[in-house]
Amino acid sequence: MTDGGEGAGRRIGEIASGAGLTVRTLHHYEQIGLLVASHRSVAGHRAYTDADVERLYRIRLLVGLGFSLVEVGRALDDPAWDLHAVVSTHLHELERRLDTERRLRDRLVGLAARSADEPTTASELFDVLEDMTMLDHPVQKRISILVYSDLAAAFEFLTDVFGLGPGELIRDPDGVAVHGELEAGDGVVWLHPESSEFGLASPKTVGAATAMTAVMVDDVDTHHQHALDAGAAIEAAPVDQPYGYREYSARDCEGGLWSFMKAIEQ
Repeated sequence: MTDGGEGAGRRIGEIASGAGLTVRTLHHYEQIGLLVASHRSVAGHRAYTDADVERLYRIRLLVGLGFSLVEVGRALDDPAWDLHAVVSTHLHELERRLDTERRLRDRLVGLAARSADEPTTASELFDVLEDMTMLDHPVQKRISILVYSDLAAAFEFLTDVFGLGPGELIRDPDGVAVHGELEAGDGVVWLHPESSEFGLASPKTVGAATAMTAVMVDDVDTHHQHALDAGAAIEAAPVDQPYGYREYSARDCEGGLWSFMKAIEQ
């Protein structure tokens, strides 16, 4: 929606700074339909409303809990979403963390105040370790972002030939694929389009792979045979490596280099 006034909402730079994000990230959120500014000024500047800010809060909260952007998009469209309940849960978690930090500080102050000849017991150190563990965020997720010139073709190849997934391909209103997500074991692979603005290019465009993606599989030889039968360009057949893994290497549809491996049982 275009708005003739300049005061329809917050500018993108203000939103990015307040949320601890980059303008590029907000552009990406808009590109995949996750967060689109509700208004535009006559000059074309994005203007974010209060409702947009609430949506961004939900996005940041869910991403912080370990959700992928695809999962976040689904949650945002859930009619059962209750902002008040989620804010209350968020507040409770923050208060729990603050209580733990205060308790840990008190423990450390007490230990530091002791004289050098007064030993610290193993029980006391264990209590400190427990508090430190409680402060660690329990949800961690590894994400690899790979660049392709044709996201739809890459998504199909990685699904059918390399067996990644399940996943989801997101398209813009014109039907152009702008973002893809695929599971790869305990990690996630995002597919990103080429971008001259940010110097992102596919190995197909560059003419060389500048990195390799490694994936652990249950059976290297079976995986290799499936990829071979499906038409993958095999760079190296399965072999036991001196560093303790059996692996093979193959190229994806745009020249990206992949390695599929499994630890050799001793």
